[in-house]
Amino acid sequence: MLHKTHGVVFRFTRFRETSVIASIFTARFGLQSYIINSVRTAKSRMALFQPLTLLDMVVYHRENANINRTKEVKCLYPYQTLHRDIRKSAIAIFITEVLNKTVKEESHSEEMFNFISQSLMQLDGLKEQYENFHLHFLIGLSRRLGFGLTQAEDAAFHFAGDEESLKCLEEFLAGNWQITMPVQRRRALLQGLLQFYQSHLDTMGELKSAEVLRGVLD
Repeated sequence: MLHKTHGVVFRFTRFRETSVIASIFTARFGLQSYIINSVRTAKSRMALFQPLTLLDMVVYHRENANINRTKEVKCLYPYQTLHRDIRKSAIAIFITEVLNKTVKEESHSEEMFNFISQSLMQLDGLKEQYENFHLHFLIGLSRRLGFGLTQAEDAAFHFAGDEESLKCLEEFLAGNWQITMPVQRRRALLQGLLQFYQSHLDTMGELKSAEVLRGVLD
């Protein structure tokens, strides 16, 4: 049966000579795998399935199917700066790895999709003061994953003895994430938030992109 939905690409893997299997989080069905035939023969089509691309889709959906198919796919929102600005690109790579490690469930899929898509469009549109965006994103995502960070005390264990980082975290939780802070403070906040995630999710593990992110934003 055909359905219209929006989606955000998490990753893709090559399949046979010209096809890919794309992992896409949809607003209607949550995380789904779609086989896309003959996509690698057209550069313009392949661009649609790069990580974090926002899509407008018409899909075939069968309950409990491991892989479904698409009928129509087009770009929902063309990014203007996300992949052109080296710092934004580093944040995008980090967000991609976080999403692939954490977002597995299909429940509340529309709320999760809206959060992800609005976050990406916000980052794309920011002209300055986005160096803390990855920290802001982690806090927001934790709430959608069910172990929401709502007060600094929730993560205090992971900032033991670091009162200044806890004060910054309180600012973030109050919505003031575009504050200026020393590089070491941003690093401490990232480390503490990742440990907070790891204490709740067995799938989190170490993030390869975190070190790249630190190098680009420092």
